Amino acid sequence: MSSARYTSLVNGLPRRLPPWNQIPPPQKLMGGTILVLVILLLYMESARAPPPPHAHYPPPPGHSTEYAIRANEARYKDVLAERAAFIQSLGGASRVLPWPYGDLKQAYWTLWDFFLPLFGCPHDVQRIGRMGDGGKYVCGMDVIARKRDVVIYSMGVSDDSSYEAALLEAAPTAQVYGYDFSVDSWGPQIETVPSLKQRAHFFKYAIGDKDDHGPGSSDPEFQVYTLDTLMKLNGHTFIDILKVDIEGAEFDALRGFCKYYMSRGLPLPFGQLQVEIHAWGKNFAEFLEWFELLEAAGLRPFRSEPNLVYVSLYHHQRPELSEYAFINVGGKHEIISDMYD
Repeated sequence: MSSARYTSLVNGLPRRLPPWNQIPPPQKLMGGTILVLVILLLYMESARAPPPPHAHYPPPPGHSTEYAIRANEARYKDVLAERAAFIQSLGGASRVLPWPYGDLKQAYWTLWDFFLPLFGCPHDVQRIGRMGDGGKYVCGMDVIARKRDVVIYSMGVSDDSSYEAALLEAAPTAQVYGYDFSVDSWGPQIETVPSLKQRAHFFKYAIGDKDDHGPGSSDPEFQVYTLDTLMKLNGHTFIDILKVDIEGAEFDALRGFCKYYMSRGLPLPFGQLQVEIHAWGKNFAEFLEWFELLEAAGLRPFRSEPNLVYVSLYHHQRPELSEYAFINVGGKHEIISDMYD
């Protein structure tokens, strides 16, 4: 419609509209036409407007999990770029203090602020196990529980098995394999419940980046196994949930796991990892190298929770313990693909 014709139509309308029943039909039609045209113009303008930055849209039907993983991967690349730029602005990894103190110019962050769990789990997230020290965050427990065979590995048992017991209760077909050289059995949450204990298998082994066990081991009382060796002994090719809580030995163990599979061009053989990180005595550059190795192997953090037990017990103790939960985006499994759901 030309602007001249549009102006004439508008000028032709009465200044004060009479009641609807007194308006002649031709004017009703004209007014309705103008209203429709105005609404149509507004709609076309809004459709042409660019989406707001960082807009999030629901995934297309039938591709929810894959779409969410791809979207999260794209966002996580931005997170890594921001982390690299922040580190560079502080003079590089060798100049960053993990626990700055004394000078407010260097005290606006701690180690954990550089490693935020900003990858989204595409399923429901539950905190499983007792409150406080011992509980872990799990991605897609409802998806895992529907599987015919669920395999769980728990490296580091100590005296609390509330997490493992809760997993067994949530997944009726699950079998859990526990490893800890410092204790002789599961905690009471499993040991005193026959229905759970029959699906729980305990081994007094240590976990490491190299095998050191059997007749030729350096210490017969300290049998060390790698993840690959344990899986072969148990006849497993995939672990649904891997928990690692081995009091600082997680650095060597996980480094060994990642390098073993990466060097062979293989994805890590588990769907997700729950690990308590004990950053005792670690400088920033050393920790960064280790965390980046986990990321390069396909692990993406979706939850973290500081463990402040030692901060509470001992005054002026650094918050060097933190629980992290990772999704493995390598390979194919239920948590990252609808094909396997």
